[in-house]
Amino acid sequence: MTRPSTDPATPASHRAILGIALPIMLSNVSTPLLGAVDTAVVGQIPDPAHIGAVAVGSLVFTFVFWAFGFLRMGTTGLTAQALGARDADEMVAALGRALLVALVAGAGMLVLQWPIREAAFAVLDASASVEGLGRSYFDIRIWAAPATLANYALLGWFIGLGRTDIALVLQLLLNLTNIVLDLWFVLGLGWGVPGVEAGTVLAEVLAAVAGVMLALRHARGMGTRWQPRKLLAPAQLRRTIVVNSDIMVRSLALIFVFVWFMAQGAAQGDVRLAANAVLMQFIAISAYFLDGLAFAAEALVGRAVGAMRRAALATAAIRTSLWAGCVAALIALALLLFGPMLIDLLSVDAAVREAARNYLPWAVGAPLLGVWAFQLDGIFIGATRTAEMRNAMLLSTAIFLLAWWLLQPWGNHGLWAALYVNYIARTATLLWHYPALLRSVPD
Repeated sequence: MTRPSTDPATPASHRAILGIALPIMLSNVSTPLLGAVDTAVVGQIPDPAHIGAVAVGSLVFTFVFWAFGFLRMGTTGLTAQALGARDADEMVAALGRALLVALVAGAGMLVLQWPIREAAFAVLDASASVEGLGRSYFDIRIWAAPATLANYALLGWFIGLGRTDIALVLQLLLNLTNIVLDLWFVLGLGWGVPGVEAGTVLAEVLAAVAGVMLALRHARGMGTRWQPRKLLAPAQLRRTIVVNSDIMVRSLALIFVFVWFMAQGAAQGDVRLAANAVLMQFIAISAYFLDGLAFAAEALVGRAVGAMRRAALATAAIRTSLWAGCVAALIALALLLFGPMLIDLLSVDAAVREAARNYLPWAVGAPLLGVWAFQLDGIFIGATRTAEMRNAMLLSTAIFLLAWWLLQPWGNHGLWAALYVNYIARTATLLWHYPALLRSVPD
């Protein structure tokens, strides 16, 4: 497909939307596939504790790394707006600032890895066998921190520029390398759970090095380079800090919801924890497909805001959301038809298979509700209306906890229902702020 125009005057045509979204969808297929491979590899061991350990270990890093998701989201919005304003120097500076934050934060994680690990596992009420394996997982994965955060920044920058073809190359390099190394280290060398994370560390470093090289080459092609004066400009630094801190608070609240979900599943025993982990792989697959349209909304909305074109913003928001709704319906249908078969592929344990089938309808319906929250996230990120995102997510988290408390008598079904309530709350709270977002952009 021809790469879409990056001219801010270009309307968000369906071709432009798909030109941004499809490469992201293709690259994102490999990301949940990686998680599914991790689960399937350890699932060949007839002990649900191994699947639970990968689920808990992954959840810890979801909490640790996703707290820095602003390095992807904030960089996308700021870069897209600089593109809309035709400011090449600021486009490059946006990446430079994000990479500086990534390196400092990654180094800080390495220094503070012991308290991070202890705090994370104190929150999760897993069995002794699951926690022991999960700690081994953590001790290796943490060394990927600087590279992982740099990859967030690089991905956000290329998406903000509309160069999702480059983002596709980097994500495929990262995830396919990771899959190959996982299979080799776990099944070939018999390293078990630690082998999963050894592969992740090596793949993250390789992708980060490749991404920086491509970014430098792209900056030269734009006729600009990193300039210390521009990188450290007070006004831009202040704006970057405000945007990123708002997104960080929002991300921590979202992560809390999923940490709470998995922790409550763990408290119900290893079988339900493993069943929820399997179904969460389906939700991850759904979200990664739908992210292609959300990322398209980020890039196109950000470009419209930078160019100060309200009509272009509204067109981008509506058209990307229509496409996302269609994709969500197809995903739900696929999970309904093929969910039982996929459950059998991801676990050999009979009890886990039975439990996962029992809760499968919740995973089938998740994309139909979650899609609208994902799209609104993309719209607000592109517009860098991050204070509204932060406040909406904090309110939605409180609503989720209230729903969980009320639904406890229904056990794991009640836990899944509370997650649905969170999707609805996220959508409703952001919709409330959407008219003000439109009015903030000149027509």
